Amino acid sequence: MPLIDRFGRRVTYLRLSVTDRCDLRCTYCMAEKMVFLPKRDLLSLEELARLSRVFIRHGVRKLRITGGEPLVRRDVLDLFRDLGRDVRRGDLDEVTLTTNGTQLVRHADALAAAGVRRVNVSLDTLDPARFRAVTRLGTLATVLAGIDAALAAGLSVKLNAVASRGAFQAELDDLILFAHGRDMDLTLIEEMPAGDTGSDRADRALSLAEVQRDLAQRWTLEPLRATTGGPARFVRLRETGGRLGFISPMSCNFCALCNRVRVSCTGQLYPCMGDEGAVDLRASLRVSDQVVLAAIREALEHKPQRHRFDATAMNSPTLVRHMSALGG
Repeated sequence: MPLIDRFGRRVTYLRLSVTDRCDLRCTYCMAEKMVFLPKRDLLSLEELARLSRVFIRHGVRKLRITGGEPLVRRDVLDLFRDLGRDVRRGDLDEVTLTTNGTQLVRHADALAAAGVRRVNVSLDTLDPARFRAVTRLGTLATVLAGIDAALAAGLSVKLNAVASRGAFQAELDDLILFAHGRDMDLTLIEEMPAGDTGSDRADRALSLAEVQRDLAQRWTLEPLRATTGGPARFVRLRETGGRLGFISPMSCNFCALCNRVRVSCTGQLYPCMGDEGAVDLRASLRVSDQVVLAAIREALEHKPQRHRFDATAMNSPTLVRHMSALGG
């Protein structure tokens, strides 16, 4: 039987975190001095694969591997290879990856060989100095080389950028031209108040409705009906022929069509990204798949109708949990 919540929304998409660790410290995602989980608290790769298959057997068709930064986990390519077999059998439509791009030069070919066809890469700026400021640790050239490696490996690449007031607005046209010039979609995301990052969210928060109005002064935005089944709404820019997506949790709630759940690297099932409610699947997983399934169905009975993010309280995080815990 399919997984359906109490509002009749069918779950077909699982976002699976494999680590809370990251080699960057992006200002909108985590604090500068993070304390990460001890490795013993993480589900093993074998447990992550087994848990995934409980979801797959009950209607999940898309699985995204997230973090932290997934590619910093040792031997994570084994999980991609394992789940790639589900894709080849037709039990799963696709396995995708969200990454900061720092490890793609090393892993792009192996990801493609494992059956990954699409990756999302976080890229908020093309300015090396601002990239360093936003990520606190990163080097822009490393990520750009990773994007090139992914494209050369035959992977479809989509860029994600967190919108912010100030320099980002002046740079957005360059990001659009960079993405569309390489046949990559670009999706803009409103920052969400999750976790104390030690930075001023209220000062930099930017509504994508404002961004879209500004873009319309310079570009011809043609609305598209196409959807990925997620929260993004797309337009095509007539001048480039490329797609631009908008994910607007703060200014335009998108929960009515939610088709996803998230599982942390410790086995916590979060039915809603914007809510602290979670169910521990680790203990159930160590009993039987049937007990896991019962726990999942129980969690879906408590999935809220909508998230709890509050656009008027950006510096008072709605969630204690950092974005890095679930990968957004």
